[in-house]
Amino acid sequence: MLSLLLLYVLILLSSYSSLLEASVDESFRECSHFLYHQKPPQGVRQPGLHMICQRFEGVPRYATLYDPARRIPLYSAYTFKGSNGEKMGNYPWMYEPQLSSASETGNMQPFPQSGVGQRLEEGQAVLADYTDAFNYERGQLNPDQHQSMVGDKAATYTLTNVVPMTKEFLRKRWEPYLETVRQRLNNYCRGKAYVVTGITTAGLTMRRANINRVTVPKHIWSAYCCPDFDPGVPYDIRYKFPSFAAYGLNDVLDNDINEVSSKSLEMLVKREMPVDQNFQLFYGNCIQEV
Repeated sequence: MLSLLLLYVLILLSSYSSLLEASVDESFRECSHFLYHQKPPQGVRQPGLHMICQRFEGVPRYATLYDPARRIPLYSAYTFKGSNGEKMGNYPWMYEPQLSSASETGNMQPFPQSGVGQRLEEGQAVLADYTDAFNYERGQLNPDQHQSMVGDKAATYTLTNVVPMTKEFLRKRWEPYLETVRQRLNNYCRGKAYVVTGITTAGLTMRRANINRVTVPKHIWSAYCCPDFDPGVPYDIRYKFPSFAAYGLNDVLDNDINEVSSKSLEMLVKREMPVDQNFQLFYGNCIQEV
């Protein structure tokens, strides 16, 4: 009888473990279709990171590599959806329940109106972290305006997809660049476009109640991979296919956007972050196999 009970408990634990790993795991397996060749960026080896399959209403929407110690994502990887660039606006911000409680489901949830528990605050940012952060705004790594379906847009409004960006950089530099990429991919990418948007860090931190809470990125960067593009793309931007990238200094001044090759961006990340020398954004450098 005891052995049967033990077997039953082990089955329950196995089932529970499978459910938990569906969204916060070590492989992005449920979100692998958002990655070129189903492979995440190579060479990121920092300890303590969480691979989150960002799920909304039971559907995987994109993938995020999250750092609970810094309470920010290191990158979000998504597929670009042709859109008109409009934002949803005042959609309620959400959090990732599984980062704070193993008993939770795999879906992001709206923040409770009555406040959050200490356990939730330990491993991720909360709304209160941004309340008095007058110099910074919540900048999405997977931006609303690069999605078209309501569910995909709503799923971008989670703080596990957000980093602090200066208002000047976000409004005057980054959002105009996102619009440029939106038009470029809308017009010339015939197949699926894979995008990875991430950050570098340098030590600045947003504080709350005299406690270091959320790391402020030094750079914001992004790269896309569109192996199936229009051969008639204008000559002046032809060199920006199949893959190109950009980065900017997340600051009030000297924050121009620099468009560079994906290889040049990889070199920047290798200089600024503790990644391997084989760090690579896209499998095979986004070169489509014949």
